[in-house]
Amino acid sequence: MSASVSASMSEKTCLVTGGAGYIGSVVAAHLLAAGHRVTVLDDLSTGHRDAVPQGARFIEGRVQDAGRWLDGSYDAVLHFAACSQVGESVAAPEKYWRNNVGGSLDLLDAMREAGVRTLVFSSTAATYGDPRDPVPLTETDTTAPTNPYGASKLAVDHMIAGECAAHGLAAVSLRYFNVAGAHGRYGERHAPETHLIPLVLQTALGERPEITVHGDDYPTPDGTCVRDYLHVSDLAEAHLLALGAARPGEHLICNLGNGNGFSVRQVVETARAVTGRPLPCRTGPRRPGDPAVLVASAERAREVLGWKPRRPELAGIIADAWEFARQAEPR
Repeated sequence: MSASVSASMSEKTCLVTGGAGYIGSVVAAHLLAAGHRVTVLDDLSTGHRDAVPQGARFIEGRVQDAGRWLDGSYDAVLHFAACSQVGESVAAPEKYWRNNVGGSLDLLDAMREAGVRTLVFSSTAATYGDPRDPVPLTETDTTAPTNPYGASKLAVDHMIAGECAAHGLAAVSLRYFNVAGAHGRYGERHAPETHLIPLVLQTALGERPEITVHGDDYPTPDGTCVRDYLHVSDLAEAHLLALGAARPGEHLICNLGNGNGFSVRQVVETARAVTGRPLPCRTGPRRPGDPAVLVASAERAREVLGWKPRRPELAGIIADAWEFARQAEPR
């Protein structure tokens, strides 16, 4: 974490919406470790009660009802409460508009009513869609989401920009790519699971028979898709830096990523080395809409937030995720 930003950031009272989920719980733990006061608001629809860090106050409730608890004692909100499955968003777009957009609008209304004027929003690189020139993606690239999930997140970014201009909100949106790894006892537990690294580790644990590689004929060095992986603890540190960098009336958008892409085959081979297990693998057809390469430019985050990933090695990211995954494995 940047010493200049962290040193200038006084102790804050923070509401973390979605703080019982994967990323929200890791951010909540980092906030507590930095000396902030934390309340987690989560309806536990996808989060886990045991993921709420010790020392955080917990409220079981919906983000749409945040106004019931949000008052002038809070300094900031960090917003993670969202539906985030791309496939589900295509099948049930109304759920994503209602929860992600409607819930965020309710939250902005509650913040305005309570006089809470700082927001860090967990956004996504899905706002960019399938870019024509995908390497490296910058914040000035065209936003053209290809699914309701990405469209809902982009809509919230537009709402936040209007709130900053009209009502003086200080806000930072962080758009990130593939997040992985674990922070101690805080790790990935999705049902269903759709992310590559946990799927690979489920295979290593014998919970899945094999890994499916979706296409091996892409214009990449080994023919499989290349993605930018970011350790969840690096992501959490960026959220704390964003909290300190938010300025009234400004909406700052920053991409976060390693800047280094890893292919699907590299992930599988690295996981084999880390776990020492065979990981059966088969090649399936391409998935519609999968770009060959998605890698972030995080230059703005480096310049404005003073952020850079401190855990960029793929083996380290997978090793932390493996340690978490093995917690429930019979010994």
